[in-house]
Amino acid sequence: MKYADDKITDLQIAYIGGGSRGWAWTFMTDLAMNDTLSGTVRLYDIDAQAARNNEIIGNHLSARPDAVGKWDYKMVPALKDALCGADFVVISILPGTFDEMESDVHLPERLGIYQSVGDTAGPGGSIRALRTIPMFVEIAEAIRDYAPDAWVINYTNPMSLCVKTLYHVFPQIKAFGCCHEVFGTQSLLKDICEEVYGLSGIDRHDILINVLGINHFTWFDQASYKGIDLFPMYRAYIEENYERGLRSVDNNWMNSTFSCAHRVKFDLFRRYGLIAAAGDRHLAEFMPGDSYLKDPDTVASWKFGLTPVSWRKEDLRRRLERSARLVSGEEELTLKPTGEEGISLIRALCGLDRVISNVNIPNTALQIPNLPAGAVVETNAVFCRDSIRPIAAGSMPENVRELVMPHIENHERILKAALTCDRELVYEAFLHDPLVKGRASDADVKKLADDMIANTMTYLPDGWK
Repeated sequence: MKYADDKITDLQIAYIGGGSRGWAWTFMTDLAMNDTLSGTVRLYDIDAQAARNNEIIGNHLSARPDAVGKWDYKMVPALKDALCGADFVVISILPGTFDEMESDVHLPERLGIYQSVGDTAGPGGSIRALRTIPMFVEIAEAIRDYAPDAWVINYTNPMSLCVKTLYHVFPQIKAFGCCHEVFGTQSLLKDICEEVYGLSGIDRHDILINVLGINHFTWFDQASYKGIDLFPMYRAYIEENYERGLRSVDNNWMNSTFSCAHRVKFDLFRRYGLIAAAGDRHLAEFMPGDSYLKDPDTVASWKFGLTPVSWRKEDLRRRLERSARLVSGEEELTLKPTGEEGISLIRALCGLDRVISNVNIPNTALQIPNLPAGAVVETNAVFCRDSIRPIAAGSMPENVRELVMPHIENHERILKAALTCDRELVYEAFLHDPLVKGRASDADVKKLADDMIANTMTYLPDGWK
């Protein structure tokens, strides 16, 4: 990359999963709206035609006069071709297909185990990790061999285990995981603050927070706006709206697959005293299975939803149709802020800015002292020229730590299971997962694990056979 006149030119970005019909378009949009960066994005995907389509879409977007960021998008046939000379590597892949995810999410329902997402925690998260980890071993080895100095941004779930695998294979890697769930909770606090204090136009970035936890199970132990401690406001709002949820949401949570009334967040604050900082669908999966996800009626009473994989398959069909329209020029990507921070972080790492944001990286004594060293945790960090400096988040309260630890312990089990093809460790992970624990006999849980492994065998190493 080259630096001149407060701009970076000739930046080289490798995009692994470059045929993405979601994150890639978001990334392209944000790049097109930033006039301080330009260069080449090399798109690599096992689906070469999908990457070729994104090459056409990206170059068409970049050629538009309203696109101030100018980029050359190139489909490349091999991972090595994407990585050689890369300054940054972006990873956003779908591990397997939605057929495998259908098993991840829905097969446990035969034991009365429901999952609202199925990509991070619970049986679905564990099995998804088994097929994802070998892919990330290959990616980490390739980065070590062809782009050892590149910054690596991961968007793939299960986030914690993806990042953990990258560092396990290549300890010197400069990798981090980005997730927008914290942004949503900042926006929630912004909305309540505007309502309670009669304000308007608050920027969520002005909601100052201390972040601690693991991905999709993050917490705030501090939150303020221009000197106002938001915890008393949040507590009073919850007491007034506990049954209803966020007033401005009303019943609109029922009209979107991913919406909620934030009642799970409200309940967790009542019980644990911290602000849970992810969507209710994610938070529920980290808690015992007889609480928020006991059955569909219980889920409905907490005003969030289960996301059936049938919806994801239908959504994929719609996105494939949209891809065809974008390739043909029948439809254009809309240039408006996406709310993601990836481009801001790239600018900071290039030395153009200094940014504080939440990030997933291995824990040291600095971030969360009472969580294990090496566990991938989510806390704030300072991004500046060629460095990420984690901010000391402090220790977790013991009652919250007790909720987090079973998942950190399962990360260790599943990583080792994936690397050694050890079925017994998968059984242990299932039996210790809060969603599963106590919901069925050991024999039934082990049979469930065996059947779920069989259903994803296409994407597992030969050692599992």
